[in-house]
Amino acid sequence: MEELTLDIFVVPTIALTLVILGYLYFTRRVKDVGEYKSFVMAVAVTSFALNFVWELAQGPLYEGFEYDLKHISFCALASIADMLMVFILLFAFGLIYKDVYWMQNWGLKRILLLVLVGFFGAILAEVWHTARGDWAYADAMPRLPMVEVGLSPVLQFTILPWLIFLICKKFIKEKVW
Repeated sequence: MEELTLDIFVVPTIALTLVILGYLYFTRRVKDVGEYKSFVMAVAVTSFALNFVWELAQGPLYEGFEYDLKHISFCALASIADMLMVFILLFAFGLIYKDVYWMQNWGLKRILLLVLVGFFGAILAEVWHTARGDWAYADAMPRLPMVEVGLSPVLQFTILPWLIFLICKKFIKEKVW
């Protein structure tokens, strides 16, 4: 990471717009808006917290990373962007399954689809960001063969969305169809 530039905010701005639209769409379709707001808040807090811890833990795998205010702030910003992507997954799968609480009834097929979308989405994001020079990997970063992207960020978005939704399922009191 060299420095923050305005163009790095374009994708998160688009993501935020999609999240707001998804939130508003499902607000009108749930039976209990209070329960829905609690669930959304749980997803936001859990997603930010888990992604922030992951970002800080993998920091040394990036070139020039130090545990200083500049890099910790960048990790916080990245965690917000990660949180928005988790919400895009939540709402996109909600549209597909016609239920924002789709993870209540997930089996192997739904989990596998979520994991695969996270895996390939992370690869695309890493290719884009590294090609733009938003960040570079240190020699210590293990890389996926052929695509040459970091294993840690790919695992992050392969594992964490599933874990976040698993944790947040407990905030759903009843099925909403």
